[in-house]
Amino acid sequence: MNRRTFIASTAALAVTPFISIPAFAAGRSGTFKGQSNHVTTGSVTVKDGKIILGKDFDFDGAPDPRVALGNGGKFKAGSKNDFAVLKKNKGSQTYSIPASMNEADFDTVIIWCRKFTVPLGYAKLK
Repeated sequence: MNRRTFIASTAALAVTPFISIPAFAAGRSGTFKGQSNHVTTGSVTVKDGKIILGKDFDFDGAPDPRVALGNGGKFKAGSKNDFAVLKKNKGSQTYSIPASMNEADFDTVIIWCRKFTVPLGYAKLK
């Protein structure tokens, strides 16, 4: 490579546009707070179409716990955002968000009791 080719190559690199990645591409996370007199604690991450409850996740139990997405710390009863049965009350677990849902449209992960239509815990995502 001669000097002229080298200078042209480095000049092309200098004008290469910066590609920005949306903030949620790296995942958003939060920490659960209990609701309706239930104890719900631990971490959660939403990333790549998945909800990942951390190994520190702990929930005191309910008859019909579900995993849901919502906004503003709230879940809209009767919505399709309630999409998975909670697998276990403690520890790490992963749930796939249905392809029909856009994870960027939601800012809260909710543990919800379908039987009694009450929120059991929520985590606001950042």
